Parts: sequence; structure tokens; C-alpha cells
Amino acid sequence: MSVETTAPAVAGAVDKEVRRLDRVIIRFAGDSGDGMQLTGDRFTSETASFGNDLSTLPNFPAEIRAPAGTLPGVSSFQLHFADHDILTPGDAPNVLVAMNPAALKANVGDLPRGAEIIVNTDEFTKRAMQKVGYAASPLEDGSLDGFHVHPVPLTTLTVEALKEFDLTRKEAERSKNMFALGLLSWMYHRPTEGTETFLRSKFAKKPDIAAANIAAFRAGWNFGETTEDFAVSYEVAPAATAFPPGVYRNISGNLALSYGLVAASRQADLPLFLGSYPITPASDILHELSKHKNFGVRTFQAEDEIAGIGAALGAAFGGSLAVTTTSGPGVALKSETIGLAVSLELPLVVVDIQRGGPSTGLPTKTEQADLLQAMYGRNGEAPVPVVAPRTPADCFDAALEAARIALAYRTPVFLLSDGYLANGSEPWRVPEIDELPDLTVRFAQGPNHTTEDGTEVFWPYKRDPHTLARPWAIPGTPGLEHRIGGIEKQDGTGNISYDPANHDFMVRTRQAKIDGIDVPDLQVDDPDGARTLVLGWGSTYGPITAAVRRIRAQGGHIAQAHLRHLNPFPPNLGEVLTRYERVVIPEMNLGQLATLIRAEYLIDALSYTQVNGMPFKAEQLATALEEAIDGH
Repeated sequence: MSVETTAPAVAGAVDKEVRRLDRVIIRFAGDSGDGMQLTGDRFTSETASFGNDLSTLPNFPAEIRAPAGTLPGVSSFQLHFADHDILTPGDAPNVLVAMNPAALKANVGDLPRGAEIIVNTDEFTKRAMQKVGYAASPLEDGSLDGFHVHPVPLTTLTVEALKEFDLTRKEAERSKNMFALGLLSWMYHRPTEGTETFLRSKFAKKPDIAAANIAAFRAGWNFGETTEDFAVSYEVAPAATAFPPGVYRNISGNLALSYGLVAASRQADLPLFLGSYPITPASDILHELSKHKNFGVRTFQAEDEIAGIGAALGAAFGGSLAVTTTSGPGVALKSETIGLAVSLELPLVVVDIQRGGPSTGLPTKTEQADLLQAMYGRNGEAPVPVVAPRTPADCFDAALEAARIALAYRTPVFLLSDGYLANGSEPWRVPEIDELPDLTVRFAQGPNHTTEDGTEVFWPYKRDPHTLARPWAIPGTPGLEHRIGGIEKQDGTGNISYDPANHDFMVRTRQAKIDGIDVPDLQVDDPDGARTLVLGWGSTYGPITAAVRRIRAQGGHIAQAHLRHLNPFPPNLGEVLTRYERVVIPEMNLGQLATLIRAEYLIDALSYTQVNGMPFKAEQLATALEEAIDGH
């Protein structure tokens, strides 16, 4: 992190030094009732509007309300923002805002020496410290001597700032997160108008609460401006050269995915139907799509996972762009209906926002452990295409791609995102309409086959010679009545068939349809003719790319490639893999892509794995990749 110092800031109660930084990593941490996610969201929104590049990592407990002041109840929000292109939320925070002892203890181990810690001293009572195992106050025992500690009585200052309002002390204390946000907004020269507008809107029905939160926010700003404890503020210039021209907004992965699905339905000129059952971390997609009835979107919150996908498959039969959303445990429940969709050969997008497993596992933590389930988690030979976005903003394009494949090839498609992408955010350039793909679909309108006696009939399983897709006939279209169900179909006619040769043919044809899907060649980033390739998929893109940049900056040679299409693989993948002496595959699982690569291409890929519920750190990956380059 480079630093540039300027003359004292403009006049205030105290003249302040201003330092210019190229990047900063801030982590807000507190009890799950302290509003840390809201605080982080607001700081992120203002940072995006200022024009910085950014990446975020929300991290919160799975419990609806863990016991207050305990380590399991700590909620945090990390934001990395910069004046240049960045790829990850950062390895280690430069600044920690700790609202209580639990937040300090849970996060202090991630801080580098010299980091700044802003602590709410009001919460460091003997009982609160004992609850998390502090025998003595860490603010006084010297354990924080390696950091720049700013002790701030946030609760007391917030209550004092709101004494003019008709609020109880407990009600006033709830605004301490806004006081902290105001302080950090002063400290890093963030805009304030957007937050004040947001608060007026959020509490429009409670104007007194809105006014109190705004007052707390302004008090935090003024505290930073006037107190001598904060003698320095910081500027991080906009990332003017990081973005191509266009209109940008901050967007999370789930929001981008939702917008991508809406855009796909418009580009296909089909109504969008979502059949879903709420499950973390996929529920936000249901919440968002339910707001867009004006775009022909219908959302159905079903009683369980099976009903959700059953309704979606029925909507696909009826001519909608059908989607179901879930996470790993829900995929297990939906597997029988996914197999039915394979047999019926109807378009269906299955969105799996992966989380830590098995079983209930880690609902609010990230993992990439559903790849093999998506590939093989059905009875019989039931091949399904698999697409994976690589960043939060890329979820928009991945949704369009999943819809393209589903509609063109009449097949269910897996879209594998994960909790890190779903909840994280970054700037996104809003595309122009003419940049979006044409997904127009032609429904069957009449007979498509002539029998030996010259009769024209409709064969529901007569295939397109290029895509092997069967015709999509809308129920109620005269003359296009056909048999539907999960029992094996006769080729062409769709009649029930138990003939062994026909079954063999249909199984191989369904596989050939998936194998023949048109996907682009894999692009390889290899400027120096490296001997080692790092191959990734999904959300490992940011950490891998950041690690590759570090290695190259130090003079190392390494190539990078990232898979969007996991079934089928890009047609040139085998040729790419054979160019390199070593192939390293980092994954947040125990080596699932590595298993597929070894089986498909007989490449002895090196698997580097992590399953701790958190994304890779760039420095950690860089070390592992350097060892691979050296042949260790």
C-alpha cells in the first residue's frame, strides 16, 4: 500500500494531515445485531459512487440470532477499494472497526502489524470480556501494542448526539453503527449525500428514526473532524483507468444473476418463471425477481424444494424460461426432477449457489463442493451442461449463457455460483441492449414429419440436425399433442419404448447433444511462455489472478486459464493442458475439477484445495503456485 502525504486539510476545528493511498482494506465487525452488513453496504455504495474499484466480503453467522457478545455471533463486512483494478476483498485488513470484545478477538488475528483498530470502549466491560475469554482488557494489557489503537466510546458518543431526540437509551444505541460509518466516511473522504438519502428512504415511515440515524452519522463525521485522536485522514483516488467508458453501478452476485435472468427472458421474448424454496445463500434471487412483475416475471415460493422445481419444469413445458434456485442440499432433493427434465428434454436453468456441506453444513460460508453432484448426481445416464461465473458482476453474463444453452439445446443447465460471489459485490458496467445475445426461440407450429403413407404428423422427438434438440411444442397447439413423462421414449415418435436398442440409442443421443454444445475455446493468459499453468473455475478467479499478478511482478513465469464451461469442456482444453509441464488446480473443495481433468485428459494435475468456508487469500495461493513452479 503506497502512501503520499500532503499539507494539512482544509480548516476544521483541528488541522488534519491528508495522506493519499492507492488502496485500503477495511473490516467492520460487531455483534450480529450491530448492523455491520448495513454499515458495510453503505460504505461500499458511497465508494462505488466515488469511482473506486472495489471488492467486498460479507461474513455473517448462520444462526438467526446467536447469543449477543459471543464469538459465534460475530458478523463482519470487509471492503477492499483502490485507485486501480483489484480482484479480491483483500488478504488482511488495514483497518478493523471492532464494536465489542468478541469482534476484536474474532478478527485481530487477521491484522498485519501496524494496522489501525477502532474499538468501541463502551462494550469492553468485565462481563463482556470474560464471555469471550479475555482475563484482562486487551486495551490495557499490551497485547495490541503492535497496532495503532483508537479507543472510541461509540455508544456514549451516539447517545449524547441523540439526546435531543425522544428516544430511549436502547433505541439511541442502535444508531452507533451510523456513528461509526460517519467516522470512517470522514477518515476516507467518502461522499455522504447517498447515505443520508438512503436513511430518509429506509425510514420514510419513521421520520424521527431517520433523523436520529442521520444525526448519528453526522456526529461520527464531526467527531473525526474535531478529535485529536484522528490526526490523519486518507484519500483513495477514483480508479479512472480501471474501467472502460460506460455507466457503472455496484452489484452483488445474486443481484447480477437476477438481472441476467430477466435480460435473458426479454432477449428470448419469453415469460420468466421462478419456482423456488428459500435457502441460504440463494434466497436473494427469489426476493429480487419477485419485484419485477412488470417484466413478465412470475415467482412461486413453493412449500419445498421438490415442489419448486416441479413447478418450474411445468412452466418450461408451458413455454416459459423456467428457473429454479437453491443450494447444495436442495440440489439433492431436486435431482429426480432434473433427471425428468433430461428425459423430457425441456429447457430449465438450475441455479446452485454453493455453500459449505455436507448436509446443512455451513449455510453462510462459501464452498465449491457441488461440481460432481451437478455432473453426476442423478440416476441413470443423465448428462447436464454446467456453467460457472467467475466474479459477482460476471453472474449476469453467466445467467445469459445458461439460458442460451437451455433454450437452444432443450436441456436443464446447472449454473454454479457460490456464497462468496452471491454476497460479494464489485462495480458492473450496465450493458447496452444491442450488446445482449439474441435468444429468440421458435416453437413448433405444425407437423414436422411425413410417414411412409404420406401422412404429415408431429414427432415430438424429431431432432434438429445441428443441435440435436427436439421441438418445443406449447400445450394446446392444435395437432401437436404428444406423450409426456419419464419413461423412455421411442426415438422420433416419443411413444413409450422398452426396446433395448432404442434405449441405447436415446442414451447416446442425449449425451451427444450435451457433448456437441457450442462453447468457445479456452483463453490462456501466458505472456512469457511459462511451463506451469494454473487452471481455475468459478469464484477462484479473483484470488488466482491476484496471485498470478504477484508472481509475475516478482519476475516469475506462470500461465493462467479459467473455465466457464465445465460440461462440456472447451474443445481446445486437452491441447492447452498438454502444453505445460505442470497444471495446478486450486479449488474450494477436495479436488473435484482435478478429478474430472485427470479422468478426461489423463493429466497428472496438482490439486491445491481449501474447505474452511472462506475464499483463498492471494498471498497463500501465490506461495503455493511458486512452489509448483519450482517443482516442489
